[in-house]
Amino acid sequence: MGKSKVLVVGGTGYIGRRIVKASLEQGHETYVLQRPDIGLDSDKVQMLLSFKKQGAHLIEGSFSDHKSLVDAVKLVDVVISTMSGVHFRSHNLMMQLKLVEAIKDAGNVKRFLPSEFGMDPALMGHALEPGRVTFDEKMTIRKTIEDANIPFTYISANCFATYFAGNLSQMGTLLPPRDKVVLYGDGNVKVVYMDEDDVATYTIKTIDDPRTLNKTIYLRPPENILTQRELIEKWEKLIGKQLDKSTLSEQDFLSSVKDLDFAGQVGMGHFYHIFYEGCLTNFEIGDGEEASKLYPEVQYTRMDEFLKCYV
Repeated sequence: MGKSKVLVVGGTGYIGRRIVKASLEQGHETYVLQRPDIGLDSDKVQMLLSFKKQGAHLIEGSFSDHKSLVDAVKLVDVVISTMSGVHFRSHNLMMQLKLVEAIKDAGNVKRFLPSEFGMDPALMGHALEPGRVTFDEKMTIRKTIEDANIPFTYISANCFATYFAGNLSQMGTLLPPRDKVVLYGDGNVKVVYMDEDDVATYTIKTIDDPRTLNKTIYLRPPENILTQRELIEKWEKLIGKQLDKSTLSEQDFLSSVKDLDFAGQVGMGHFYHIFYEGCLTNFEIGDGEEASKLYPEVQYTRMDEFLKCYV
């Protein structure tokens, strides 16, 4: 058995471009869907051309042309969707229904990885409005995949380090504070922080692995399970300085949400579940698998290492 051929849909996006890189690095013949709606976005065009230079194949296809999607899917064994599911960027998770239809009609795909890469939506049935829309949509996609008997792997990648660790989990910035920091509650809830390149590495590792077939894979490497306080301590050690800490109570956090716009309310709802409820770590992995146990050879980035570039 050779390595699977891979099609990445959403390959110029935040996680997508890392998935393309990891797929090429791990020796997979890699295709990237080139969509006509790229228009005049020169950054995306340049990225696609750089993929081509690295050995990826660009394949034209459009969500408004079913046949083009089927033709693209027929070229590969594995399809990975990295379409955006966050509201402050483009939010287009439901467009994946057209991709599922194409995979169903093509009939050759050995594994489909839909755009997940966050919390496990199957555990978020209780999530706050309006943030629950993300989980509801992901569950709709899952049901469609499973009803069509398409082989799948779901990746639960928890908190991307650039958005949650580099800023010490502060909202409204991506840079770490050097004087004052806000703690959510007592700051002792366990969170999982993941370097985005490691997310891509683990994701590609799963695609030819029979252990991950029709499973949810949790990226939960033990040294990256940290409380917010522990993350802050790593930063304080790096800069040789204690930060002034203030506490935001659960009640004050929730009352501040209602004054925000829709995208803000969605994001804050997710923050609430992560930092007050502990939704990333308050359950045992049952039928799923944990990536760092499956692939101990991956030298994942620890958060003190990740934070060094901010010093």
